[in-house]
Amino acid sequence: MTIWIGTYPANSDPMPVIAGHEIWVKQTGQGDPSRVFVHCSLGRGLSLMPLAEAMPKGTNTLFDLPGHGTSAGWTGNDYHSDCLAILEALTTGPTHVIGHSFGATVALRLAIERPERVTRLTLIEPVLFAAAAPEARAAHEHTFAPFTTAWKNGDRESASRLFTSMWGTGPAWHDLPTRNKHRIMDQIHMIPATAPAIEEDVHKLVARLGQIRCPTDLIEGENSQPVMGAILDRLAADIPNAARSQIAGADHMVAITHPAEVAKALARA
Repeated sequence: MTIWIGTYPANSDPMPVIAGHEIWVKQTGQGDPSRVFVHCSLGRGLSLMPLAEAMPKGTNTLFDLPGHGTSAGWTGNDYHSDCLAILEALTTGPTHVIGHSFGATVALRLAIERPERVTRLTLIEPVLFAAAAPEARAAHEHTFAPFTTAWKNGDRESASRLFTSMWGTGPAWHDLPTRNKHRIMDQIHMIPATAPAIEEDVHKLVARLGQIRCPTDLIEGENSQPVMGAILDRLAADIPNAARSQIAGADHMVAITHPAEVAKALARA
């Protein structure tokens, strides 16, 4: 498989087709270990470049999930499975897989279903809401209800504003550049597309957490949504050989806002 190196320019050769999708991919570094980074919903692969650069020597692969960044749009039926197929194609040998938010749930599934591919698993703020205790999950659903209502009403701007206020990098909606607002509004349908996997656990990940055998890092931000602590409580209890770290002063976007601190936490593990 040919890997596209660098920023994808307009009007050039097509991007590689990976697991049936046109996907933007970038590799940096060289040598072992091999690492693959999986970004969050509404993000892009380059958002994790500072984290990749803060890591020790090795080969880093970053890519844009379908419907994100420069990759082609997504029109399938099972978004989580499509993302998994792409990640599997990019991990042809033993790999340290590092996922953030939704990307962490895809990395988790790869470690369960293709354990020979994953030598180390890093889950940064994994949004596997189905893993949270019932009371924590109910509180999350109550907090998230205004987004759900706005989406069902077809109000993409309100849905985008509400989502970024809970799970974004910090700036208020009215402070974002217009082009950023439009990009988020254009992609906001990807959030409901992830729900079957992370809210309903249609792929039965929670029941299979005990199958993970590789060393696993669980990383959270100190100021993240309360449900995140409940999710990691379950993952830490069920995944053998799991180590948990909290990054001071960070929230859900810790992989982007605190790359050096995350890299240090991984170096200690």
